Amino acid sequence: MIALSLAEIASVVGGQTHDIPDPSVQVSGPVVRDSREVEPGSLFVAFVGERVDGHDFAADVVSAGAVAVLASRPVGVPAIVVDDVQIALGALARHVVERLGATLVALTGSAGKTSTKDLVAQVLQRKAPTVFTPGSFNNEIGLPLTALSATEETRFLVLEMGARGIGHIRYLTDLTPPKIGLVLNVGTAHIGEFGGREQIAQAKGELVEGLPPSSEGGAAILNADDPLVRAMASRTKAKVLLFGESGEADVRAENVRLTDSGQPAFSLHTPSGCSDVTMRLYGEHHVSNALAAAAVAHELGMSADEIAVALSEAGSLSRWRMEVTERPDGVTVVNDAYNANPESMRAALRALAAMGKGRRTWAVLGQMAELGDEALAEHDAVGRLAVRLNVSKLVAVGGREASWLQLGAYNEGSWGEESVHVSDAQSAVDLLRSELRPGDVVLVKASRAVGLERVAQALLEGAEGEVAAR
Repeated sequence: MIALSLAEIASVVGGQTHDIPDPSVQVSGPVVRDSREVEPGSLFVAFVGERVDGHDFAADVVSAGAVAVLASRPVGVPAIVVDDVQIALGALARHVVERLGATLVALTGSAGKTSTKDLVAQVLQRKAPTVFTPGSFNNEIGLPLTALSATEETRFLVLEMGARGIGHIRYLTDLTPPKIGLVLNVGTAHIGEFGGREQIAQAKGELVEGLPPSSEGGAAILNADDPLVRAMASRTKAKVLLFGESGEADVRAENVRLTDSGQPAFSLHTPSGCSDVTMRLYGEHHVSNALAAAAVAHELGMSADEIAVALSEAGSLSRWRMEVTERPDGVTVVNDAYNANPESMRAALRALAAMGKGRRTWAVLGQMAELGDEALAEHDAVGRLAVRLNVSKLVAVGGREASWLQLGAYNEGSWGEESVHVSDAQSAVDLLRSELRPGDVVLVKASRAVGLERVAQALLEGAEGEVAAR
């Protein structure tokens, strides 16, 4: 964080200082909520959780070097006490962002947010110092903490914004007002919570509503291939730049193809020129993510050649998202188990089919959560798609939703040993260890709560270990 005195922080957040002998002392280290991340000069933010109360660690963090604690009650060590720690954290983030000279880029969408954010960051890092959201740290706590990690040297601040309802993204854009807003897609992720795709579009579009007008440099970057996203152009006064495979897109891909290993390649077309891209990532769905990143980079002045080189060299920065590892025996494990929705599940299956040409392929799949009334139909459709893509074997893991995956495959024409339903992760591991052959390709994917990353980890750790308890 940029250096601020405790007195200035207290003024910004409307707090009272307690047990602070010298309010002019500066916070020069990171702002953290995890006591294990405290460094000399830190500000520790004490949240009260369901199981842990951050205030209980106040003395420990000060002993470890924290300058003070942002708290909701006095804690016997230097503290700034506020009525609401979350609101205070947001106010501090806004103050710091306003002090910075950085260009703030925000992005949202139903699928691909984290992968695209990682691409945007890696491309922009070629141009200037860039700070970006770690992992999926995209909510009302993670976003301000990310913003507060920026320093005087930061030129680009790339923030992922998540939403679980109307008004969530508006709240986040108020905390950290973006100059460039990127909307990827409107899908079915969390549709059970939102109540429909139109409601999801309404929520995601709050990002472009929060942008400054084009006369002040605001730019809305929208997916030309998604009608609900493209329609958001009417909701902003910012400049609109379209990306996609549509011929009307300002930044588009032509001659899209997959290499023999399942990595996308295409010709990148921007208003400033054209260049060829061959990505290190896996799956055709990354083409749209790459185009979104290219549109941001173009808007910020990078040439087509610079963008193409950056995209071709970019890797995966966040765990359990199409992590591809080959075992010594030639078995390839694709760990895409961080999360799942119908769109990302279909993309992963297509990537598996491309990677597995001439090889046996396994799709180890579990529940896609928060689909509401669409759950049965969507799980059935994914099971059917696995059969249509000629996946050698589907292993559906878990309860009712997993049985729907297996039933969809069965009804599409998969029977006998081509699809199987097992009760839990350990059963899946036992099955795979007994039947995998050198050269097989295994995809592991489900919603985060299912914890199927344990299957991938067990396959990579050797035949003797069992799935670790969560």
